Amino acid sequence: MAQDLMEKIVSLAKRRGFIYPGSEIYGGLAGTWDYGPYGVELKNNIKNLWWRMFVQSRDDVYGMDAAIIMNPKAWEASGHASGFSDPLVECGKCKHRFRADHLEDVTKCPDCGGKLGEARQFNMMFRTSVGALDDGSGTVYLRPETAGGMFVNFKNVLDSLHPSLPFGLGQIGKAFRNEIAPRDFIFRSREFEQMEVEYFVRPDTWAEHFEAWRKAMWEFIAAVGIAKDKVSELEVADGDRAHYSKRTIDFEFEYPFGKKELYGLAYRTDFDLRAHSDTSTKPLTYAEEGEEAFVPHVIEPSFGVDRTVLAVLASAYAEEGEGDNIRVFLKLPPYIAPVKAAVSPLLKNKPELVAKAREVYAALKKEVPQIVWDDNGNIGKRYRRQDEIGTPFCIVIDFDTLGEKPELTDTVTLRHRDTGEQERLTIQDAITRVCEAAMLR
Repeated sequence: MAQDLMEKIVSLAKRRGFIYPGSEIYGGLAGTWDYGPYGVELKNNIKNLWWRMFVQSRDDVYGMDAAIIMNPKAWEASGHASGFSDPLVECGKCKHRFRADHLEDVTKCPDCGGKLGEARQFNMMFRTSVGALDDGSGTVYLRPETAGGMFVNFKNVLDSLHPSLPFGLGQIGKAFRNEIAPRDFIFRSREFEQMEVEYFVRPDTWAEHFEAWRKAMWEFIAAVGIAKDKVSELEVADGDRAHYSKRTIDFEFEYPFGKKELYGLAYRTDFDLRAHSDTSTKPLTYAEEGEEAFVPHVIEPSFGVDRTVLAVLASAYAEEGEGDNIRVFLKLPPYIAPVKAAVSPLLKNKPELVAKAREVYAALKKEVPQIVWDDNGNIGKRYRRQDEIGTPFCIVIDFDTLGEKPELTDTVTLRHRDTGEQERLTIQDAITRVCEAAMLR
């Protein structure tokens, strides 16, 4: 059943314009995905919610957008240049490659049964070059995480804004990892997006801030529409934590293909600022007046955008009915849904209905950009089509709107996605209902 759900999500995502295989007309490129018209709206809504919750609504977090390509010394300081690797094994028969830590039997190829070679470490950073010559002197890397750009700008922010501890830097951006075996749809890919905060604290206060961020992450999980009963915390053991971490909690989600990491919360101590300070010879310290300078410690809540999209889709996917009469719908929170409402005339061949519906559409569009016009097919098919993309409301203009029943003049039918219930509202009340649900009022 879980595999069946995954296949349904992948099929719906492509069929309805959420996510397409990358470069599909050329046979694709493993580990890359393209977000379609509805997918990019869903993803942007998720990012906007995160930005509001963790940057704009707080007085202690400042936004950043650091460059993807950095001076390679930054990755030497962080340890990525030498230690950011996975164990790679290759089949001597079919030449397929795998991550050794993802195999049950590291001696036998899972594809053809051939013998696997010895594991060797494979650095996952994408390497490229800057400048006119490709002689190795201009070697740089695509960033494997967004955190590095925030650490190297710590001093810039201090000098520009003079914030007091504790304070954080928040960033949403692309990261790249040359995964040996990308898999599970958009869960593990070579190009992905992260939402991260680096929160700088005094060393003796890290535990209280760690707990505060743990609670904040649960608040986001609930707000974005991820099923909380499918999320659990995993306290990462000493031997499994990253080299910079003194404590890490993984938030795991029960995806259709198994329980996997969704988010991470790490106490990175002073590793990063101290490493960059030593390598750059620039002091990355903090001190208030009359205080001896010290290196702040860091709490890092890290969120994957693509993994959030997949968890939201898995949480929202629903079916009802039987046989050929199954209704598929996405129970997305209205403020996350890619389309907030669809406006339709009851009949597309009645000019007076179409004209009035266009008038309602134009009025709503001024306040809610994410709406659509839909007059294709009968009204039942329109409802089903909008249900599949998670549209919370359908607004229908009929003859009663035009005054066939005088007491219903300038009213519309507002149909609710999750229940299928319909109610009669004035045009303005319907617009207000959509705006409030979309958190635009």
